[in-house]
Amino acid sequence: MNLREIPWVPMLLRGAVAPAVAMFIAIASTAEAAGPACPALLDHQFQRLQGGQTRSLCDYRGKVVLVVNTASFCGYTYQYEGLEALYRKYRERGLVVVGFPSNDFGGQEPGSNAEIAEFCRSTYGVQFPMFEKSSVKGVATNPVFVALAAKTGESPRWNFHKYLIDRSGTKVRSFRSDVEPGSAEFVKLVEQWLAEPAPGG
Repeated sequence: MNLREIPWVPMLLRGAVAPAVAMFIAIASTAEAAGPACPALLDHQFQRLQGGQTRSLCDYRGKVVLVVNTASFCGYTYQYEGLEALYRKYRERGLVVVGFPSNDFGGQEPGSNAEIAEFCRSTYGVQFPMFEKSSVKGVATNPVFVALAAKTGESPRWNFHKYLIDRSGTKVRSFRSDVEPGSAEFVKLVEQWLAEPAPGG
């Protein structure tokens, strides 16, 4: 809604309270343009694996977000294919897959960020967003995984643990590593949450 279309606003703008009203319109317009507030679960910034730019997970508010801790030399590494297929199938409907490489389990992600990015691109054609290598357990745990573990009561026990976050950023489901991205149970929940309206939508 354009506040200047309210009949009494132009009159006030011509009067003594014009500065205050103008400030109110500016603040309201900025808030409207910014959209819904960023959920606490997504209020974190990381360096992109592909390119190194800093990006906020708040950019994904209003979407269904799938967070996965990944590794290049794991028995579950083939799940990159299923994750990418899921992303390509549902991204236009509001799904985003977010990968966080980690070397915490079995030393199965030993490479540099550049090496991991090249492996994902050349081996599995990964296009979904991935962020710099980080830890998902211990004292240096990635803050997103700290929040997700607190929310669900489940921390990753191995590579390719999955957390699905709904559009509001409040509901989270945890899935162990052996749950396939294309499994019926998993896809059913993805579709269910994609069918829900985005906050403010």
